[in-house]
Formats: sequence, structure tokens, C-alpha cells
Amino acid sequence: MRKFSAFITSSASFGHYFCSNRFTPLLHSPPPPSIIRHFTPPMAAPEDSLRKALADKLSEVENQGNQVRALKAGKADKSEIDAAIEALNSLKLEKASIEKDLQATLSSSEGSGNREAFRQAVSNTLERRLFYIKSFNIYGGVAGLYDYGPPGCAVKSNVLAFWRQHFVLEENMLEVDCPCVTPEVVLKASGHVDKFTDLMVKDEKTGTCYRADHLLKDFCNDKLQKDLNITAEKAKELKHILAVLDDLSPEDLGAKIKEFGITAPDTKNPLSDPYPFNLMFQTSIGPSGLIPGYLRPETAQGIFVNFKDLYYYNGNKLPFAAAQIGQAFRNEISPRQGLLRVREFTLAEIEHFVDPEDKSHPKFAEVAELEFLMFPRELQMSGESAKTIRLGEAVAKGIVNNETLGYFIGRVYLFLTGLGIDKKRLRFRQHLANEMAHYAADCWDAEIESSYGWIECVGIADRSAYDLRAHTEKSGEALVAHEKYPEPREVEVLVIAPVKKEIGLAFKGNQKNVIEALEAMKEQEAMALKADLESKEEVEFYVCTLGKNVTIKKSMVKISKEKKKEHQRVFTPSVIEPSFGIGRIIYCLFEHTYYTRPSKAADQQLNVFGFPPLVAPIKCTVFPLVQNHQYEDVAKEISKSLTAAGISHKIDITGTSIGKRYARTDELGVPFAITVDSTSSVTLRERDSKDQIRVDVKEAASVVKDVAEGVRSWADVWETFPHHSSASADE
Repeated sequence: MRKFSAFITSSASFGHYFCSNRFTPLLHSPPPPSIIRHFTPPMAAPEDSLRKALADKLSEVENQGNQVRALKAGKADKSEIDAAIEALNSLKLEKASIEKDLQATLSSSEGSGNREAFRQAVSNTLERRLFYIKSFNIYGGVAGLYDYGPPGCAVKSNVLAFWRQHFVLEENMLEVDCPCVTPEVVLKASGHVDKFTDLMVKDEKTGTCYRADHLLKDFCNDKLQKDLNITAEKAKELKHILAVLDDLSPEDLGAKIKEFGITAPDTKNPLSDPYPFNLMFQTSIGPSGLIPGYLRPETAQGIFVNFKDLYYYNGNKLPFAAAQIGQAFRNEISPRQGLLRVREFTLAEIEHFVDPEDKSHPKFAEVAELEFLMFPRELQMSGESAKTIRLGEAVAKGIVNNETLGYFIGRVYLFLTGLGIDKKRLRFRQHLANEMAHYAADCWDAEIESSYGWIECVGIADRSAYDLRAHTEKSGEALVAHEKYPEPREVEVLVIAPVKKEIGLAFKGNQKNVIEALEAMKEQEAMALKADLESKEEVEFYVCTLGKNVTIKKSMVKISKEKKKEHQRVFTPSVIEPSFGIGRIIYCLFEHTYYTRPSKAADQQLNVFGFPPLVAPIKCTVFPLVQNHQYEDVAKEISKSLTAAGISHKIDITGTSIGKRYARTDELGVPFAITVDSTSSVTLRERDSKDQIRVDVKEAASVVKDVAEGVRSWADVWETFPHHSSASADE
């Protein structure tokens, strides 16, 4: 789910996944060292010290140049002028050397050239093999819209199947499927109609629209990477702007664009001031056009509005989780970065409803010992890097707010690494305080490093009870849970009663924001406000959604504690929400599994996608070694057995050499290949190691099924069956 102003919502080791079932990832050895693996950025060099050294050297060159000019003007001796010129040339050489070192440092730290070359190689392969292509290509395409081809569809289907098994089945979740078209009233209650915006600027002459923060980000990055003459202080300022970019107000963003003289990229025309643009696609429901609606920007609201029925279906018991996989739509201002920023995409979202007074989780012990990169807000604020932290320790120390949130963080880690995401390029970053909405208890993003940098792919948020309360208020339907007491209890309850008439007169259009902020107060804060109002009559009160203090008068709110007998506790559940951007995960998986290796003749690099069998688009290929009716009949027999076993496969009976057929399927990420070279037994080849074994024809399908579904590892199969050596395997 997407972050939006004042309503923030959460937008390779295969051996860690421990469930024993048909989706367990295959354990196999890593590819040999001869291959070229995915892009990994090198260590950064001391940029600041080089910039300072360059600034000092520029000053020395300027001073020495002035000295040469003064000597010439004063008609000094030729020998004295020559010595000064020689010193000037020496300083210029030193300056050029520092510039070269700085350029190397910038290239090394950003890895821009390597990143772009790697990204282009991956994209070219994906498009050529039809994993995905631009939509409506024969008409020129539309930015931000893509079609998945056959192998892309298969990878996506496998990722979603694993998601359902790993979350829905494992946790006994209630899966729903809600419409994409959503009435305006629903999204008004959730805050999307008012706040689901990005800041946009327009070319003042052509009207072309750009996303304002992207223009400023591109300017800062371009300066840092290409301008060697900016000072260390200026570089620090630009880096600070990049760090706080998401927090800049429209006024601050516009001021920076003007300060740096940023113009329209295509025309160099001046730009308008930034203004908010709502990212939802608007429509009307029915022929009359009287019911306004939108294409949903997320799937979660369909779950929230069905809470009452789902709670009843679950036997009126908490906790429980509901899940949904579906399309979502965002009218991005200037979509780019391929599958990472698109206008229609697949979300898989979970809403885990829990008692706000008990956020423990009975299965937390199963993930407590996991260790992985975590980036708590304290490390971010101090300028440090992410560190490996044990999940149980993070929860015990309060770094992660509660066990249920921690449990889902652990399960997300197992899911992503199970797919084939490199655990060294995966981190969990905690939202900073200014990133979170006032109602959120804690939020973490699973970020995956790609050639575009660190990409948010999963948001895991404790959203407290905000969503259910918002829909309760708007619909008038109580979306609450009940806990019956064995005996009636006398309880003292906090009552916060905003006086809507007084607040409406004082704050007009901001009335709702002020009331929500007052009602969201915890007991300690509420009683402190009551005491201040009784002594001062009016106090300053901070409203998070307005981003400022307002003056609250004693007549605007009544705060008290009341005693009453209760037979049951009625409360609004909190929700823990893991939200998965499936397209982003798949793109990062493409990058993490892509590598090249030399052909046998070493005259070219061959592309390989090292997908684990779990997500591979095709699990196995079947090749008759030569065009021979007997071999083709055996291949068809094996194909029937694979189909009966539910294993996706492909027969290739072309006359192409076996080596070229291997290379073609390696490029599709197919993990296993059966070569029919006799009528009684066949060879089975594993993609990454290129090792081959001999298997009886009647056993071939069952062996492939076992290794493809993780029942047996390739190492186990390698030890069990006779080995086969063939030059064609390396062809």
C-alpha cells in the first residue's frame, strides 16, 4: 500500500524455509565461479575528502595563475616566469589527478555505469524472451502499462501460488475477492479521496506534467555524480535534500526547484509551482453517472468493509486474518523504472485483526531465531548502515513493537528468500517517526536492492484501529469485536467527548482532523489536557494530520473517567498489515537470479536465470538427442508422465544442437532438462551446475517431480543415480 500525506499505509539461500510441503524450495549448490553474477555495488570511497582536496587545489591553481599573470605584467625575468608556469602546470596535473580519483569514486559509489549496463542486459533478455513487454506496443505503447508474456505469467502464477501456501494456508487465513471498482464513499472514509496524492508540476508552455520530487531527485543525483566542482558542503546539502525529499511541503519543494533553476527536462521551459494530483482513476457507476467511484488503489478496503461478516464467519473470535490478491490502479504522473512503477499492478495484502491489548503471537518462537539485515530508525538517524539483528532480540528490546508484527516480518523474510531473493540484498527498514501516521504503532518495509537501488517491495505495518474506526464513523455500522467476561466487571473508562458544534465553528473544514486527533489520545495525554484546560481555559494542541498546533478551548471537549459494570468488553480490533507489491518482487527476483557464463568456445556470454524450481516458469524440458522416431516416442511418453504428475515442461524436437537447446532453456530459467539418447534410460541435467545423471525412462518423471517440488535435493539425486559425462553439456 502507498504512503500518503497524513494517512500513511503500508505501501540467496534457499534452505531457510522449513515447512515440509510441495512448495519447499530446492536445496542445490551455487553456480560455479566462472559465471558472472548479479550486479553488486562496490565499496564507496572518501568522496568528501576528495571534494575538499579538489577545492583546495582549484584555489592553488587560481593563485598560481594570478602569480604568473602578475610576473608577466611586471616584465619579470624569463626564468622566473618559466618557473612559475612550470609550477602552474604541475598544480594542474595534480588537480586532474584528484578529478580522476573523484570521478572514479563517484562511479564506484553509485555504480551507475555498471548498474545501467546490467539493467539493460536483464531487460533485453526479459523482453526478448517475452517475460514482459510494453502494452499496446503496435500503437506505440502507454507508459506504466505492461503485458506479461507466457514465461512471465508462469513466474507470477508460481509466486502467487507460493504466497497462498506460505500465508493463506499456513495461517488459515480467510481469502476474499472484492471488486476493483469502489464507490467514492468508501475511499472518502479511508482518506484516499482527500490525501492520496503526489506533487506535480507542469511545463508552463506545453502542459506536460512531471512529478516534482522526481525532478529534484534527478537534479541532486546528477550533480553529485557528474559535477566534480561542487564543494563538500554543497554535496552534503544535496544528500540531505535526498534524505528528506519525502517530507518536503509543496512550498519547500517549489522553492528548491526555483533555487536550483530546474526546468522541464524535454523543453527547458519554466515549470509551474507544485500542486497535489490525486492518483486514483475516477469513474462513475451506472449509466446515470450519479454514483461516483474509483478504480481501487489498494485491495485492503474491501477487507475492512467486510470485517463484520468475516468476524462472524470466524465464529466471532480473534485473532484472525483475511487476505486478498488482486489488481490495483494508480494514475502515476510520470511512471518509469519498468515494472517497479506502473499504473496497474497486482497486490497481495493481509489484514490480521488482533486484540489491541494482546499482540502476542503463539507461533512467534518459530521465527524468533532468524537473523537478517534490519535498519531501525535509530541507525538511520545516526547515519549508520543496516545491521544483522536476531528477530527475537529486536522484539524483546522494543525495536519491533510487538510479537505479531515481528512474526509477520519473519514470515515475509522466509517468503522472499524462499522465492530466491538474495538475503544479503534484503533488509527491513523501520519507518521514521515523521513517515508514520499518528495512528500507526510501528511500520517496517522489506526493501530489496536492485540496479535502481533499495526498492520497497513489502510494507508490514501495525495500523492500530484506524481503518475500522474510520469506516464505523462513515457508515454507522459498528465494526467491533467482543470479549465476554465470566463475571460482570466494574471498570473505569476514559470518555473523550469532543463538542462538534464548538469545534466546527472554530476550525470549519479542519473539524474532522481535530476531532480525530482528540479521540485518538491515550489516557495519560487526555488527562494532562483536561488538567491544563481546567487551569488555563485554552491550550495548544498538536494535530498530526494538519501538521501544526491548534488552540483548544475548555468548551470544545469534555474529558472524564466513568465507572460502570460491564458484561463484555467491546473494542475495535487493531490490524497488522503485510502488503506485497508482486510486480516489484518479481522484477527484483529477475535481477537477483540473472547471471551470464561463457560458452564452450568462450566467444560469447550466455544468459541464465537461476530461478529455484519453486518459481521457474517451466520445470523441465525434454530433448530427443537427434531427430529419431524412437527417441521422439520416448520423449512423448515422458511428457505424458510429467503432465500426469503436474510438472510444467516443454518438448523441443528441433534439429538444433543439444548445446544450443540447453542454452535456450537456461535463458528461460528452466532448472532441469531430460535428454533422450536411448529407449531405456535418459540423462537428467541440472541447470546451474550442468551436472548430468542417468535415469531409467520410467523413473524420469518421478525424479523430476521430487526435485522440482523439494521432496529431494539435487545433491541427494546426484548421490543416488549414475553420473553422466557429455561434451554437449558444456557446448
